[in-house]
Amino acid sequence: MGRLRLVDVGVTAALTALTLVALPFLQTPPGVRPVDGLAYALAVTAALGTLPRTRRPVLALCVVTTATVVYLLLAYPYGPVMVCLVVAVYSLARNRPLRPALLYAAATLALLLVHVFTHPAALGLPIGLIPATAVVAVPFSIGAARQMWHQARAAEHAAAEQQARDDERLQLAHEVHDVVGHGLAAIQMQADIALHLGRPDDATTALETISKAANEALTELRTTLAVIRPGATASAGPERAPTAGLANLDVLAQRVRSAGVAVDVAVGGTPRPLPDAVDLAAYRVLQESLTNVVKHGAGSTARVEVAYEPEMVRLCVRNPRPADGGFVAGFGITGMRHRVESLGGRLDAGPADGSFEVRAVLPAGGVA
Repeated sequence: MGRLRLVDVGVTAALTALTLVALPFLQTPPGVRPVDGLAYALAVTAALGTLPRTRRPVLALCVVTTATVVYLLLAYPYGPVMVCLVVAVYSLARNRPLRPALLYAAATLALLLVHVFTHPAALGLPIGLIPATAVVAVPFSIGAARQMWHQARAAEHAAAEQQARDDERLQLAHEVHDVVGHGLAAIQMQADIALHLGRPDDATTALETISKAANEALTELRTTLAVIRPGATASAGPERAPTAGLANLDVLAQRVRSAGVAVDVAVGGTPRPLPDAVDLAAYRVLQESLTNVVKHGAGSTARVEVAYEPEMVRLCVRNPRPADGGFVAGFGITGMRHRVESLGGRLDAGPADGSFEVRAVLPAGGVA
């Protein structure tokens, strides 16, 4: 607001200077009243009246219109006083809602048209109505158009901010789903084993695995949530969860093996550091796919393939599935696809040759 006020001061100062400089040089046709002290007073009042044009445009318009109409009714020559009126009408349309601004502009036009019938230099009727109308209609139209443009920009900016917030919430939802879903799947599997085992030693082993899986899932969840909490960072030390990335693929595979699924991992090409977003997305795809194997897989085996190529990294998770098994893409697969596609990659999931496969391709150089 301070910056706008400086602009208003500058515009008012320029109009005042223009008025003082131009008035002595105005021509006075026959019948037109020569410029005198009263003409200076009215013209300068019109110029100074534009000062509150941004914060109080109605007040500015009233002052400028009054000074201008009196100036013209006294038959002083046309001059910079008309420029002051143009600025005031534009500011009204630019800074006030359209309907009330239109009413004020119509009243201004009605007052201005009075001088057409009395001023010696005015054009004859009805042609004389045209320039007087243009002095109000043209700046009003420009100001209203400018206001609508700014409102559209503001609405677009607000929509973009809201979309960014929605995307952030969706990303967090996917992260929480991946972390918690994976841990709970392993816990459920081990709990089922514990319930059906009659041997205390085996049940104790299963319960220990449950405790470990729950602790790992909760620790990773705390680490994930700490990243998005204002002013907080992920905790360091022994309780911090391993960084989610392909470097921890073996840890992920071992966790799934402890849930009762035999995981075979095959890595092709030369492993190398990937951009953080790509590395995290690749890990989450493998994590969610293996979680689905634990929860829904028809067999107790899964094969994970990671292929490093010059421009991309390819992922595949495969486990046995009956040929007639149904398939509905749930939140997990939808979230994986959204994550991969946001980075310029591609993800396909579905039955293939007696197995269920999740295949993803991610650009190794980052966002496409």
